[in-house]
Amino acid sequence: MRRSTLWSIGIALLSMCSTAQATTFTFSSDPFAGTTALTTPGRQVVGNETFINFNIATDLFFFDTGAFGPYGVTGPVNFVNATAPNIPTSGVNVIVLESFDDDANPATPFAAGNAANLIANQITTSGAGFFIYFNQGLDLPRLVFSTDLSDNTADLKILARMLNLNGAAGRAALAGFEADNFEINVPEPSTLSLLGLGLIGVCRRVRRRKSTLA
Repeated sequence: MRRSTLWSIGIALLSMCSTAQATTFTFSSDPFAGTTALTTPGRQVVGNETFINFNIATDLFFFDTGAFGPYGVTGPVNFVNATAPNIPTSGVNVIVLESFDDDANPATPFAAGNAANLIANQITTSGAGFFIYFNQGLDLPRLVFSTDLSDNTADLKILARMLNLNGAAGRAALAGFEADNFEINVPEPSTLSLLGLGLIGVCRRVRRRKSTLA
C-alpha cells in the first residue's frame, strides 16, 4: 500500500475519533523473565510493576500472546467484573474483583495473594489469566497476571498499579471496568495494522461513551 494512501486512511480515522484521547498500555514481554519464580517451589509474587494513570472511560490494556501465549493465554477476552462469590467457575480469563474483604485474616492488608485465593476458590477450570484487585495497603488497584486462576499456589506477576484510582473513589471506580478495557491478541508488525489497532480502540471507546450519554 502506498504511503500516501496509508496516511489518508489514518487521517480519516483520526477525524472520526478526534473527540477522544485514549492510551493503550501494551504488555509484550515474558512476565517472569529474569526471575526464578517458575522454578521456585510455592507461590511467588513478582512485583516491579509499571506505575500508570488509567482512564477507565477510554484506555486499554493490550496483552500480546507472543508473551503470554506460552502460559496458555489465548484470545478473545472472556471478562467478568464481580465480587468474589459471583465469579463463574469457568470461562473467564480477565477478572475485575470488586471486593477486597479478607475475613480469614482481618489484620493482614488485602494484597495480590488474597485476591488470587478468592478467585481460585471460585474457578474450577485451570487456565492462566489476568485480574484487577484493590490493594488495601497501597490503597489503589493493581493489574496482575496469574499462571493459573484456579490454583491458589499459582505464581503471580504484578503488571501495573493505577496511581490515579486511589482511595475510596478508586475502589468504587472498579465497577466501571468493562471488557472493552482489555484486548488479547497478536499485534501485527505493519504500520497500518498498528495504526488501525489504536484507532479502533479509540473509536470503540467513543461509541461506548456516546451510547452511555444518549
